[in-house]
Amino acid sequence: MAAVRIALIDSGYGLLSTAAALRTARPDADLVCAMDPDHMPWGPRSAAEIRARALAGATAAAATRPDAIVVACNTASVHALEVLRAEFEPGIPVIGTVPAVKPAADHGGPIAIWATPATTGSPYQRDLILRFAAGVDVTPVACYGLADAVEAADPAVIGAAVARAAELTPAGVRSVVIGCTHYDLVAERISAALGEPALFSAAEAVTAQTLRRLGASPDPAAAATGTLTVLASGRPAALPPAALGYPAGRLLADSGAAARPGARPAE
Repeated sequence: MAAVRIALIDSGYGLLSTAAALRTARPDADLVCAMDPDHMPWGPRSAAEIRARALAGATAAAATRPDAIVVACNTASVHALEVLRAEFEPGIPVIGTVPAVKPAADHGGPIAIWATPATTGSPYQRDLILRFAAGVDVTPVACYGLADAVEAADPAVIGAAVARAAELTPAGVRSVVIGCTHYDLVAERISAALGEPALFSAAEAVTAQTLRRLGASPDPAAAATGTLTVLASGRPAALPPAALGYPAGRLLADSGAAARPGARPAE
């Protein structure tokens, strides 16, 4: 496969887990991480505001001439995926992030879905439950403040937010869907708080779908030549130091070629 460039958009660090999964699957792929620190978090915003911010992030990322755009945010996928596809496809495939309800239901209930309040209350999530978890005992858990805590990278605040969500999670839950990409970064904290349930994240599935859309296959042994470009509300930037507090952030910083902002040269 010729070298490809894959752009990811999110309000903040939520895109790190999917970017790290892509880096692991294709060390030769150039990655563009478009975050929106000037307007994050997106979760409490109206649907119209979320669409506007996602479109702004995708437009900035599109200027780097990516081969695909990954909406590495559940909330943005819920509210903005159709708008982004109308804007960029078929020229640039747009891949959304869907909570892993189906594999969690296949694993067995009862299940809980940890997500932002915006995703928890959405018709989109209710439809996923009806389509893939009909007849399964499902508890939606709105995790107030957890995405913000992850963004702040404050262990004490993260612990408190995880504990609050754990209190809302019924005992005996067998599967927990990670319905916000930010939560992937603290999966170990979630497991420690809940104990037995299996956690289901979308990062690996989104990586597989992105490579399929590009007609590519995973190749973890490929030469680690992929670059990392970071955009902060459209501006060239470095990976924020706080991102290095998470394994996914360290993997991105340590692997591949040196990060460098800028657009792909004309071919």
